[in-house]
Amino acid sequence: MGADIKSLRIRIRSVDSTMHLTKAMGLVASSKIRRATRDMTLSREYSSAMQDVVNVLRAAPECERSPYMKPTGTGTRLIVIGGDRGLAGGYNANVFRLAATMPEAEVIAIGKRACDRFDQPSVSSERFPAAEAKKLADAQCRDFLEGKFERLGILYTRYKSMMSQEATVLWVLPLEKTEKTEGGDPLFEPDEQTVLNAAVPTYVSGILSACIKESFASEVAARRMAMDSASKNAQEMIDRLQLQYNRARQNSITQEITEIVAGSGL
Repeated sequence: MGADIKSLRIRIRSVDSTMHLTKAMGLVASSKIRRATRDMTLSREYSSAMQDVVNVLRAAPECERSPYMKPTGTGTRLIVIGGDRGLAGGYNANVFRLAATMPEAEVIAIGKRACDRFDQPSVSSERFPAAEAKKLADAQCRDFLEGKFERLGILYTRYKSMMSQEATVLWVLPLEKTEKTEGGDPLFEPDEQTVLNAAVPTYVSGILSACIKESFASEVAARRMAMDSASKNAQEMIDRLQLQYNRARQNSITQEITEIVAGSGL
C-alpha cells in the first residue's frame, strides 16, 4: 500500500509539472495572437488590393498574350508553409498530409518543421521578412518564364477562426483569364500587358507574404487551443489521481488502526 501511495504522489507531481508547462505555452501563444492576427489582416488587405488590379488586367484581351498566362514548362512547384515548432494540435500534420497528395511536386519549404520534413535549410515562418518574400517571388516568376515548371502553388493554412484552421493550396501561376467587371475600363500606360508583366512579381510577393502571415496566425491559434485542451486534461487527470491517492491513504490509515487495535488485544 505504501508503494502505491508513493507512486501516485510521484505521478501527481509529474502531471502537475506538465500542466504548468502547457499553461505557460498557452500564455505565450495568447501573447502572440493579437500581433499575428493584426499582421494577417493587414497583409490580407494588401493582397486583396493587388488581386483586384491583376483581375482587371487579366480580363483585358491584350493580356492573353502575356507569358504569365501561357506556361511553357512542365511539372508543379509548391511552396509549403509549415510551423517553426510542434505542440500545435494537427497544424503541421495537416500541412504535410495535404503535401503528400502531390508527391510529384517540387517543394520549397518555409517554416522549421517543413524544412526538416523536406530536408531543406532551416527557414523561420514567424520571422520571414517581406524582403525575403519579394526575393523568393521574383525567383519563382523568373523560373516560370524560363519554363522550369508549369504551375506554382502555395500550400498554407487558412485562418477561419480561433477554433478552426484549414490547410489549403492557392494556385498562383499561371494566371487565368477573368471576365470583365461592370463599370468603366481603366487606362493603363503604356498598355495592359506591359503593366501586368511588371505587376506579377509584386502580386506573387504580396500573396506569399499574406499566406505566411496567415499560416503563422493559424499556428498560434492552434497551439493556444491545443495547450488549453492539454491543461484541461491534465487538471482532470490530477483530480482523478488525487482521488485515488486519498482513497489509498485512507485505506492505509484504516489498515494501520486495525493492526494497532488487533495488537492491543493480545
